[in-house]
Order: sequence, then C-alpha cells, then structure tokens
Amino acid sequence: MEYRRLGASGLKVSKICLGCMTYGKGKMHAGWALDDEASLPFFRRAIEAGVNFFDTANVYGEGASERAVGRATREFARREEVVIATKFFGPVGKGPNERGASRKHIIAAVDASLERLGTDYIDLYQMHRWDSETPFEETARALDDLVRAGKVRYIGASSMYAWQFATALGIQERNGLARFISMQPQYNLVYREEEREMLPLCRAAGVGVIPWSPLARGFLAGNRRKEGGGETLRAQNDTWAKDLYFREDDFAVQARLAEVAAARGVAPMQIALAWVATRPGVTSPIIGATKLEQLDEAIAALDLVLTEDEVKLLEETYEPHPVLGFS
Repeated sequence: MEYRRLGASGLKVSKICLGCMTYGKGKMHAGWALDDEASLPFFRRAIEAGVNFFDTANVYGEGASERAVGRATREFARREEVVIATKFFGPVGKGPNERGASRKHIIAAVDASLERLGTDYIDLYQMHRWDSETPFEETARALDDLVRAGKVRYIGASSMYAWQFATALGIQERNGLARFISMQPQYNLVYREEEREMLPLCRAAGVGVIPWSPLARGFLAGNRRKEGGGETLRAQNDTWAKDLYFREDDFAVQARLAEVAAARGVAPMQIALAWVATRPGVTSPIIGATKLEQLDEAIAALDLVLTEDEVKLLEETYEPHPVLGFS
C-alpha cells in the first residue's frame, strides 16, 4: 500500500480511504447499510491490505457508523495505526442548536463523536458543509480550541464553493488558527466541476483532496440503469444517486468507461478509480463497499496505470454539469 501526505501536513494516509457510511445500521440508508457484525470483515480486509484511513460522519446511521468504526478499528488495529476521520454539521436532534457549525454545536458534537468512536481523539475532524448562518470566525476558533485541547489532531472540510473555502483558509491564516488540511469534494468521471476552481485552489494552498463518490455511488461500476434501480441493494434504495448521475451524457461516459475497461480486461470501477486516484492533487479517494469483492477490486485498482490515450478516451465525452451535492 502506498501512503501519501495529506496536503502539506505531516499526516500520512493510504492511497485509498474506506468510506464507512455503509457500516452501522440506522434509519439513514437503512435499505442498504450493514449492521456491525456484517461490517467487521470489510475493516479486517482493508486493514490487512494496508488501508489506514477510515471516513465517517456523526449523522451516518444516526451515529451507528461511528460506533461501527470505533469497534472495528479497536478489534483489528492499534489506535496509532489508523487515521479516523469524521464530520459534523448535519442535524443530530430537533433543537435549533443541534446542527450547523456554531461553537455550541461543534463542542457538543465532538464529545458525542468521541464517545461513539470509543477514542480520546479524532485524527481528522471535518466540517461537512458550509454554514451560512454562523460567522466562520466563530467556527474557526471553536475548531482551533479542539486542536489545542487534543481532542482533534487535524481539521478538514467538505463540499463547498471555492470562494467559501478560500475565505475560510484566509481567516484561519490571518488569525493564526488551525488550518484545514483537506477538502472532501464530489469528484468522479461524471462529475468534474471541481476541476474549475476547487482543485486548483487546493493544489495552490497545499490542501489534500479526498474525493467522495469516486464511483458516482455505483454508477461507474455499472450498478445504475436508465430505467432506474440496479442489481445491488444500494442501487435499488439510494434515491439521491438519481438526482446526481442520471443525465443522458452521464450514460455516454459510462459506456466509454465500459469500452476502456473491456480493452484492459478489468472491471469498469477499477478504471474509474484509477483515473480519480491519479488526478493532480488527489490524495485518497473514499470508496464504499457492501461486498468484499468490491473492496478487493478497489484495492487492486490502485496498481493500474492508465495511458494518456485511455485518459483522453475517458474524459472526452464529459459535458459540463450544474453544481450538485452541496446540500
């Protein structure tokens, strides 16, 4: 397994990150999420392969995902061997202060996450979305306090406009506060809008990029059809995917991907993942798996080296998209 520095920080993470939204049974994603026992083999396989990077969020499964991550990483690894990333922002209760990026919510949220994870620190604590109702200075100082208190080692962000992220980085730098070391954007062969501003910004600012949905929620694995649904439980129950990836030109990209994969004699998802993992500035794509063979194929994809001609074929059918996935 290859390990890469996350941005300009000293933190080293595996070339692939196991996304843990799939693990831990709750109301969210109930149609396809796995319970704790069914999740354990995925963590074992990942850790045995050298994966040290695990990403979750406090809202996944209403906290069940964090509990699954904590249990599995304790069972199969020493705490210092793994990099645990989680996120805050989404609603965790009915109260007006049980969401967002206010000081009150951040401090309550991190303590709850630490308890569910069964650890005394979080390696990478991420702001899940931009909070238009809270001054970022307040958010930045609360996050800096968590770093200084030792509850959090590093901080990151996810899915926001480039101007928002640039504003955040500027406020942190001017005030001598802990700085975001990572950005988690949506990025894959059928959604490349982040190439315009966010990815160049991250490269210039020394921020690591850990894309979510590098396989377009299964679309690039062939698990989505024009008429809807698919073979897997996730394809049949993941309704958000249709809002993101069912444009006519998306299917043109999917078809071209299948052609390149067939010529190589590998699975389409392996070509799609190899493409994302080698894009400029990308540190570690976040992949999800509900079958062990999916995880094995994803890990094997890291050894694929695409030719310039293959990259050209994969990219030339792309058409610009409206901005999606920020809500």
